[in-house]
This record gives sequence, structure tokens and C-alpha cells, in this order.
Amino acid sequence: MKIELGKFVSVAYDLYSAELDENGELELLEQAPEDKPFSFIFGTQQVLDTFESELVGKKVGESFDFELTPDMAYGDYEDERVVDVPKGAFEIDGEFDETSVYPNAVLPMMDSQGNHMYGSVVDITADAVKMDFNHPFAGETLHFKGKVLEVRDATLDELNPKGCSGCGCDCEDDAEGGCTGGCASGCASCN
Repeated sequence: MKIELGKFVSVAYDLYSAELDENGELELLEQAPEDKPFSFIFGTQQVLDTFESELVGKKVGESFDFELTPDMAYGDYEDERVVDVPKGAFEIDGEFDETSVYPNAVLPMMDSQGNHMYGSVVDITADAVKMDFNHPFAGETLHFKGKVLEVRDATLDELNPKGCSGCGCDCEDDAEGGCTGGCASGCASCN
């Protein structure tokens, strides 16, 4: 069976920055080892289109080795996506939430149009929290090396998941298989 639209796919990979580090080696950015593979339904916009285009037609056991430039992946790093957010936006019951808000924390946020996004805390000052809303791999040329581990028909449940959409919250399914709501991260299917 080959990778094509609607197939459940599992891959193991190492993701490197295509730029050499100070030791002349590629920097390992991320891993999906064989015992914890990356799995997705092909063609359902769960991953970058350009990533999928490199895998289309491959079969179990086949290797892959390709690069995605920033324009093919997460775009260029944009300085204007680093902003100061008033510290009051991070208060709970009138107190700054220092348990959740600290340098390098990745936080779910919402813009003024109601769009959900994640930002990384860069710095905390007396009045503001400096947040970086660039993707962590923005500006990087990404080099993927890996192997296809599984290709099969996706089940109906995998194609049409019920309940929470995988936002990582602690919501529970209701009697009909939907989400009970109240997601702390504010995902659309929960609230």
C-alpha cells in the first residue's frame, strides 16, 4: 500500500537545521523515533503540504531525505511578530500567573479577531510579557531524514474524530462523543 489521500501514515524521522552549527554539524531540531512515530492522516491538512508532497507514493520501509526552505515550511522569521503583551492579560483573580508564564513557556493565545495561536515567552518586565508569535522553525531550512513505518486505510473514527480536537486539554467526551467544553487552551471545538 502506498501513501495517498486518506491513508493513515506513520513515519520515524530526524529533523535537522540545514545550517551547520559552530562544530560544522547539522543541529538536530526534533525527532520522531520508531517507538514514538509521527502519525497523521494524509491529505487532511494536519501537516505541511510540502512535507506530504515529499512522501506521496512511498511505501512501508522506504526512506526519505529532503529539505524544505523557509518559504516551503514556516516562512521567514518576522521581528514584528515579537510583541509586548500587557502583564494584566496574564492575571488570574488579580494576580500574575507566574506558574504558567515564565521565559520559554509556550502559551495558547487569541488575537483581537478571535484567531487561536501559540506564543513563546521571551521576557517578563514590570509591565509586559514579551511574546514571540513566530513558529519555532520560522526562518529555518528544514532537513528531514526518515523512514515510512506504516501505511493503511484510515478508520472512520480517524477520519471523523469526535470530542476534543487534540488540543491537549483535560476536557472529557460527553454522552454523544462530543466535548464537554471548558478547554483551558480555548480550542474552538471545546468552547
